[in-house]
Amino acid sequence: MIQKVRGTRDILPPESRLWVEVEAVAQRVFGGFGYEEIRLPLLEPTELFVRSVGEATDIVGKEMYTFADRKGRSLTLRPEGTAGVARAFIENGLAQRPSPLRLSYLGPMFRYEKMQRGRYRQFGQIGIELLGAATPAADAEVMLALHTFLAELGFDDLVIVLNNLGDPEDRPRFIELLLRELEGRREELCADCQRRWDANPLRILDCKVPRCRELVAGTTPVAEVVSEEARRHVDGVEAALRDLGVAVQRAPRLVRGLDYYLRTVFEVVSPELGEDTVICGGGRYDRLISDLGGPQVPGVGFAIGEDRLIEVLPASFRERVLGRRPVVVLPVGEAAATTLAVVRALAVRGIAAHAEVTGRSLKAGLKWAGKLGARVVVIVGGDELAAGAVVVRDLDRGEQQAVPIAEVADVLERTGEA
Repeated sequence: MIQKVRGTRDILPPESRLWVEVEAVAQRVFGGFGYEEIRLPLLEPTELFVRSVGEATDIVGKEMYTFADRKGRSLTLRPEGTAGVARAFIENGLAQRPSPLRLSYLGPMFRYEKMQRGRYRQFGQIGIELLGAATPAADAEVMLALHTFLAELGFDDLVIVLNNLGDPEDRPRFIELLLRELEGRREELCADCQRRWDANPLRILDCKVPRCRELVAGTTPVAEVVSEEARRHVDGVEAALRDLGVAVQRAPRLVRGLDYYLRTVFEVVSPELGEDTVICGGGRYDRLISDLGGPQVPGVGFAIGEDRLIEVLPASFRERVLGRRPVVVLPVGEAAATTLAVVRALAVRGIAAHAEVTGRSLKAGLKWAGKLGARVVVIVGGDELAAGAVVVRDLDRGEQQAVPIAEVADVLERTGEA
């Protein structure tokens, strides 16, 4: 038997309903904030991620699926979405469009990561990017859109934690201070952090190993080293969020794992799920597009790991989606064509219906409907059909009524089965 590749999975019904509904909410909410969907290639030149994400990051150094094509070109399955958006912005001349440009995306990403709960090597991601605005209000908009989306899914205890990474010019000064404060403790760091010491010291702050977290807890936060301009920017973001009623707190050692972030970086946590449960994160990246050869265009955005999000969905949303019961349409006698016409009429009204097409008897069809969890069965045939009607039977109540074919959808909507 051929099996799926390790780190991938089949998302089967009814769980797939959750994915469809979550994505529909995302498109509705982000669309309401003015974001339009961009669809990006799964494959990109490897250089794109080396130059944008950072050669010394774990993503580039250990996690990318990279291979040579038949002409020897190095290609990579996309590990994240922002770099692809930046590349598309430059390649398609999107700087000529009215600014700021609001883009959203969703789809699969790929990272060769250690397998653990909620983390897969092919994973879904939902994100938005706001390009062309360098103000604190732009950061606040992105976080408000994110907060609104999660609230629509039923989360009600969310906290946005943010930090100030300063500008690239601030980084050498901070890194020098960090290494000086950790001097003599390098051997106590984990093997990854000892490697990061030379390659990318800022990543030490992002380590989840308990001993490394203890060591960095006493170091000077990066926000205390940044320029006054960067400080005013992130202070403005925090003030705007508080004015909007969004819970926010500072996380002095939050850095995220991507080299292109500057000034604002943030994550969303839910105290109910535990402080280590990060639902999503993002930040500002004003130099990314110019670093890739494009114009100087500021940007800010976030990405949500959809697998993890669906795993921690509130019970209310999960029950609402998974609790929907289908309608079953059963033919009696020679009524197959009319049965399918009824299903089509329901489908265009947004009512999910299952047609019996295997030749089951009415008795067997009713038993099948019960296995599907249907509450309502539409029976097509007999004297009612001759009169232009069908029978709508409520399996829970044991009641039924004859309904004109043209009114079936209206009746189902009134009874709550739509």
